Amino acid sequence: MDAMDKDRDIPAHGARPLWTEEPARRRRLPDPVRASAVRAVIIIAVTLVQTMVATLCTLAGSWSAFPAVLATVASTVVATWGVLDVWVTRQVWRQRYGVVSGPSSTARELRRQRRRARKADPVTSRPAAERGPARGAAA
Repeated sequence: MDAMDKDRDIPAHGARPLWTEEPARRRRLPDPVRASAVRAVIIIAVTLVQTMVATLCTLAGSWSAFPAVLATVASTVVATWGVLDVWVTRQVWRQRYGVVSGPSSTARELRRQRRRARKADPVTSRPAAERGPARGAAA
């Protein structure tokens, strides 16, 4: 009898799935925003590694400390650009695709009320010639 055969006597009715599917708490980022975020995280990770290398080289008194510090400063600038790129890409995506434009229901209701008031009030429903000059017209 093999080791695999020993497990055959375990009843299967008590088996549970390894995991259960749960809905995501937040929606997935749009592809351009996600791509820039991944790029920024990789750049930041490289910058942190360079910072550690520069620190250790400086503590050890190595000749490569100065070039490592210069590379770290340059990487910090690039990492800042990467984070700003995520922010700008997200804002651009929101402006282009994030807002569904439609007339406001409250504005529509106010227009309906004004129309009803005009129909009900005979003074404001007179022809324009009888009402006098328009606002802002030269007198």
